[in-house]
Amino acid sequence: MIASASAEPFLIAWLDMWAEPIRLDPKWNNGDYYDKEPPTEGLKAAFKIVTLQANSWEWARKTFGAAPAEDGKDPAKALTNEFKIESFLDQAAAARAVVTDANHFLYLCKAVQLASVDPTKIKVPTLVLYAPNDLIFYEPIVEDTIQKIAAAGTSVESGTLTGPNGHLNGIAQIGQGADKISAFLAE
Repeated sequence: MIASASAEPFLIAWLDMWAEPIRLDPKWNNGDYYDKEPPTEGLKAAFKIVTLQANSWEWARKTFGAAPAEDGKDPAKALTNEFKIESFLDQAAAARAVVTDANHFLYLCKAVQLASVDPTKIKVPTLVLYAPNDLIFYEPIVEDTIQKIAAAGTSVESGTLTGPNGHLNGIAQIGQGADKISAFLAE
């Protein structure tokens, strides 16, 4: 689902940027924060980046536009006046940060950076569903993976999940792939 055979250099760099706020939080303490106050501020900053990148510009435009977070608090009038999207990202990140372990998140980032499969060695029928507007696993990279699987002689089907949510179309729009998934599983 919405992935490529391995992390490309651009994704590797993005994953590093996701992790950076945690590593910069003094409370992270090189991962030794258990029985101490966790690096919640770093984790919140990381989740803001992830949440924005996991969606797309279409989602941001459709959901928030350039509206201020609060009526009467024009973002042009003061640095502390936020846009609606900024306020949403702050709230969403804060909610996720209190239920997530920072080290777990860092290991997840590293695991994705290191994950690698030679698509020519995939020997079982494969179904790849992806979002054309995904800002994490870019369409040309996913399509390259599909072509390499097919070139190796393995049966591969693909389909797109369209909508405004970019990478998160894999959840929000999974219903679009229901027929393909059912047919694939029935084989």
